[in-house]
Amino acid sequence: MKLYYATGTCSLSPHIVALEAGITLDIERVDIFKKPHVTGAGHDFTKVNPNAYVPVLELDDGSLLTEGAAIVQYLADLKPEARLAPAAGTRERYQLQSWLNFIATELHKMYSPWLFHPEYGAQAQEVARGKIAERLAYVERHLERSGPYLMGETFTAADAYLFTIVGWSAFAKVDLSAFPKLRAYMDRVGARPTVREAMRAEGMKLAA
Repeated sequence: MKLYYATGTCSLSPHIVALEAGITLDIERVDIFKKPHVTGAGHDFTKVNPNAYVPVLELDDGSLLTEGAAIVQYLADLKPEARLAPAAGTRERYQLQSWLNFIATELHKMYSPWLFHPEYGAQAQEVARGKIAERLAYVERHLERSGPYLMGETFTAADAYLFTIVGWSAFAKVDLSAFPKLRAYMDRVGARPTVREAMRAEGMKLAA
């Protein structure tokens, strides 16, 4: 399988999940600063994904899977023994899906596009930061009550996604100082060998 990624984007999440599961992926970088976006092989990325964003997972049969929350579940289900997603149909699986949807809608889409495009204006960005702070406070309370990971003692696909999105905070000027449990969580996840390997492979700067 092949993962289309761009450095510093949400494509890091499925990359982490694949490594945690022991799944070998080819990876191909997409240059998102060119219009249209261009793959590492020099192809127009809109021919791969008409929506022009990563991640995209190309399966062994050539079919394509888009949307990070779906991709991480697909990868996790390929290796259930890695315990990255609870079994389908269980209450725990719906809890995982709840977290994935929360991260996608309440965090991911508040960081991006609002805090990645200064043309939206300072007022809109401050509103977005305020909303993000409310949602991170919810995560903080959950980690204090039910950590060390989102699903308790077990690292799951949701943790890969949350780490990826909250990892944008420094760039987006989102202040995490009020969230000590979340900051400890970010350090804990960021120290995992698979996370560091994925970040290194995607050309991201590693924490000391």
